[in-house]
Amino acid sequence: MIERRGRQRVSRPTRLRALAMAATILAIASDGLARDVARTAALYPRDGRRDLTGADLDRYRGAGVLWCRRPDGIPQKAAAAWLVADPSLVVLNAHNFRNRQLEVTRLVADCYFQIGGRNYDFLPDSLRLGTAPDARRLHITDDWAILRLAQPAEAGPQPLPEAPSLATGDMALPVVMVSPGGHENYRGPSSLERCTIHRIDPPSEDAIRRVRHDCNDGYGGSGSGLFDEAGRLIALQSASLSMNARHAFDIEFHYGSALLIEGELLEALRASVAQVRSPPR
Repeated sequence: MIERRGRQRVSRPTRLRALAMAATILAIASDGLARDVARTAALYPRDGRRDLTGADLDRYRGAGVLWCRRPDGIPQKAAAAWLVADPSLVVLNAHNFRNRQLEVTRLVADCYFQIGGRNYDFLPDSLRLGTAPDARRLHITDDWAILRLAQPAEAGPQPLPEAPSLATGDMALPVVMVSPGGHENYRGPSSLERCTIHRIDPPSEDAIRRVRHDCNDGYGGSGSGLFDEAGRLIALQSASLSMNARHAFDIEFHYGSALLIEGELLEALRASVAQVRSPPR
């Protein structure tokens, strides 16, 4: 059967094929849009992240990025990392090198630290993990690691933190999450956001407490620093529940987890500083 459209005659099969093709193109475009929205969606309906500026980097010193080479040798941004207490000491998450079962996922020799536009190699044998020698799993509160650089970075570190004088329990503590490595669900290369700590859990592994917060996170945001209103580094981001799921903050089911810089982590930092600064014999 032939239908007339003005002067052009179009067969019904041809018209149906055209409609099917248009529907397919629309579906592909919609799917691409959905993936893009999911990729850039914050964890919570409120997203206050913005790009880091030069003034932010002056205030939050030591902000760097861990880069690691893929099996094909191509470097890939992995996570945030921080110079702390000394230009040669880097603090970051243990899960950059171990999975939850403490199996090796990356070698230190395959990674490097970037800060101020320069790259610095690590001393491969300098890795100190927060997990105990007999540990079988990686937990939030021992998800820390310290590495030494092969040469001091030409950048200022964060001061050696003091043990936070924060009570355990529910609260509404304003903080700033600084993410020098950015997030996969944020378009910029780095970000800063004002957000809130809502609870500090009792101490567990390493005498360290977990904080539950509503800061937006995304893959690649591990190791982001949580700073108090005075600009002091108090915690290190570890993980978020329901990653990249856009829901309202929930203290039990949908929150971010960071570990306070206290307990064994703080002691290990102090010992590392003393070791770095002790004169060679």
